[in-house]
Amino acid sequence: MKNTSKGLIIGILISGIIIWLLMSVGNSDKKDWKMENYELTKKELIRHVKLAINPEFKDWILFQNGTHIIIEDTSNPKEIEEQGFQKMQKFGPVHAGGPAGDFGTTDLNKTDGWVVSGNGYGMYTYVHPSELDIEQPKDYEIGLFGRNKRDKDGLNPEIICISSNGQITEK
Repeated sequence: MKNTSKGLIIGILISGIIIWLLMSVGNSDKKDWKMENYELTKKELIRHVKLAINPEFKDWILFQNGTHIIIEDTSNPKEIEEQGFQKMQKFGPVHAGGPAGDFGTTDLNKTDGWVVSGNGYGMYTYVHPSELDIEQPKDYEIGLFGRNKRDKDGLNPEIICISSNGQITEK
């Protein structure tokens, strides 16, 4: 009985160490992004988001905290704004236990950072590496941060710009 208990404890410890090692190695390819006293300007945010969006999509709206919504059925700036607000009201705010809490994280190729998706079709939130206080963030840390930014945009939506047919108009 004593040998069985000892073996079980050793097995649990070894399993824990293996899981910890796998989680640590899982993000070893992330860059070290920590930048002291760096703040993303409005123009930089627009540039990063434009690079994050597939160039095929020319009609979108960007909110203050980096949440952007791709609009597919119109290129009229007023309609883009109207649909963007409607989607932001519906899918932006995060409610505990609801589908708005779910997210996915995507590494970007054409610019630094990530986009965080949620339950709203075509809605993403841009996260720049300088926004995180973590040197090598894990996907869930990026996702939680992005989801929080989307919640802020959902509760207080302020438009930064609208892209209509690829032409950006700042607000």
